[in-house]
Amino acid sequence: MKNARRPLLWVLLATPLLLGGCATHDPNRAAKTGAAIGAIAGAVTGHQLDRSSGRYVGAVVGAMTGAAVGNYMDKQQQAFNQALAEEQRRNQMQVERLADDTLRLSLDSEVSFDFDRHTIKPAFHNSLDRLAEVLVRYDRTIVHIVGHTDSIGSEAYNQRLSEQRALRVRDYLWRQGVDPERMVAEGRGELEPRDTNATEAGRQLNRRVEIYVKPIIEGREREAYQSPRYR
Repeated sequence: MKNARRPLLWVLLATPLLLGGCATHDPNRAAKTGAAIGAIAGAVTGHQLDRSSGRYVGAVVGAMTGAAVGNYMDKQQQAFNQALAEEQRRNQMQVERLADDTLRLSLDSEVSFDFDRHTIKPAFHNSLDRLAEVLVRYDRTIVHIVGHTDSIGSEAYNQRLSEQRALRVRDYLWRQGVDPERMVAEGRGELEPRDTNATEAGRQLNRRVEIYVKPIIEGREREAYQSPRYR
């Protein structure tokens, strides 16, 4: 069993080398850290042990063949819709299916965080509990948690706030049983607005956390770890 944990050690040892060229004052440092860890994890996961069977499986434990992906993600989307029906009815969360079978869950920051804060509101814990239950049940996926802000404040400040919010969501899901090896958190600050920042309604839409659930496809495992980029 000790050998099964070695890839994580490689990640921890290699990360400082990858980040050696990044200035400590770089406001995007945390996001780059997450991307670097994700890239390394994608490269080494093939050597991890499937704890349930005790065997090495595929390039990534739990990887699916292409034919099975659509059905698996259909069922997971249905599970999200059922578990989070009330949140969707109140426009507190959206569940979308993207063209490559990735699922995107958008969390409204107004109900999940206080303004200019990164502590999750207690009233939103139950929603995240139900979200975590689905993620635990459908574990053949990599979970990307991406924080966004409006443009009020400096770009550096907004970058840090978006990273902190993404990390808080990741840590909460971890405590609810989602394997941390499946999760990557990053912040994008004010750089990807959903609407105009000239109005309060637009700024509210821009303050959000998005969760991308990407299937692990056999032969294309590295893609599951790549930072999601959609417009």
